[in-house]
Amino acid sequence: MIGRRVPAIQRCAITIARQRFSSSLSPCRCILARRSLSASTRVPFAQISFVPIRAIHASGIRLSDVIVVEGPAFAESISEGDIRWIKKVGDFVNEDELVAEIETDKTSVEVPAPQAGTIVELLVEDGAKVTAKQQIYKLQPGSAGAAPASAPPKEAPKPEPPKAAPKAEPPKEAAKPAAPKPVAPPPPAAAPPPPPPPPSSVQGQIPRSPPPVSRPPPTPMSAVPVTSIPVQRVTVPSGTSPELAITGAREEVRVKMNRMRLRIASRLKDAQNTFAMLTTFNEIDMSNVIEMRTKYQKDFMKKHGIKLGLMSPFVRAAAYALQENPVVNAVIDENEIIYRHFVDMSIAVATPKGLVVPVLRNVESMNYAQIEMELAALGEKARDNKLAVEDMEGGTFTISNGGVFGSVFGTPIINPPQSAILGMHGIFDRPVEIRPIMQVALTYDHRLIDGREAVTFLRKIKSAVEDPRTILMNI
Repeated sequence: MIGRRVPAIQRCAITIARQRFSSSLSPCRCILARRSLSASTRVPFAQISFVPIRAIHASGIRLSDVIVVEGPAFAESISEGDIRWIKKVGDFVNEDELVAEIETDKTSVEVPAPQAGTIVELLVEDGAKVTAKQQIYKLQPGSAGAAPASAPPKEAPKPEPPKAAPKAEPPKEAAKPAAPKPVAPPPPAAAPPPPPPPPSSVQGQIPRSPPPVSRPPPTPMSAVPVTSIPVQRVTVPSGTSPELAITGAREEVRVKMNRMRLRIASRLKDAQNTFAMLTTFNEIDMSNVIEMRTKYQKDFMKKHGIKLGLMSPFVRAAAYALQENPVVNAVIDENEIIYRHFVDMSIAVATPKGLVVPVLRNVESMNYAQIEMELAALGEKARDNKLAVEDMEGGTFTISNGGVFGSVFGTPIINPPQSAILGMHGIFDRPVEIRPIMQVALTYDHRLIDGREAVTFLRKIKSAVEDPRTILMNI
């Protein structure tokens, strides 16, 4: 017989009373409610038998309740994506905790938990294609307190290992080897002496003998980097799978391309097949910009709370040059040319998953501070993989800064359906009169933009960056 639930009492042992010698089953009454019964309906204590029931947990959700969670809605331009599970069956998740990510052609869409509970079943496999609002997993709702119920037994053994903390004695043993380590330094001290002899040998004009003499010392020194190099190589490709590391084994590994990489490959190939691309180069003297940045950096940070970088002068100069050369900001649409009266600047940003191009809107009306703030916000979203599709849609002109990686020259590929892209490169000091010089490249669609217009546009950027006052004076 099922007893009446007492909502006010949780995790309690409920005793259900049953009347003996009754011709029909009468409603159950909880012993706790005996005093509320009328005198006529009360049953003598001796005529009542007690049936103990094991402890239960009273809650608003039955154990049989399971929620089927659907995937998020996508933007209109996205129809499907590949799912990557972050949690597995049996994992407890809190409300809004990340359960999976759906990688689309343009960005990754997060799938948070609608409420706290335990994952019961995954309805799609890892890496499978999913569509908008598709059912992807089942969730058993429950409070965070429910998890500890099963956790304590598992966590009980965990406290014991801490008791094994006395094992910290090995570190003391490690301290003992520390004594021998000082002994190792002396050999390196002996290694330095060999380097001096080579110079003396050079003075002796015996170039052939020094090389062999110098080779013995490098041997011990090379042994040191050999141990450190692998460690660095392991940490650098941390974003990739260890099985991708080059170990020297004669084997190959095939890895499925993610959707973003496939989309990038497709768009770049389409650009090559569609545009008549041509690249023109120029160099910019960065002395004035660097001097301005150094001079006003503190005041700029004090007023705007953000550093003045080298990207904002180029973004502002490009917007200024586009206003002077509107054809570079235009685009071909079949048999027509579309001229835009606004400048939406696409900024190429490299991420572990691939290249993304967030957009700064209406750059023609922005100053350096506004540009820096927008760049910082979009950069943070890109690093955290939180860029929305809306952040990357549109764009009338693109800037790609390969200089952050030390590039000297390069021919960037147009970002469809735009008509041109500016490539920035590294800043290097030149001889004669030492000045910081940057190489820039403009790739443009020759179907729409003539060489004269491309060169004029690039020279306009050059003059605006070399002397930002020309923008203020509109000359």
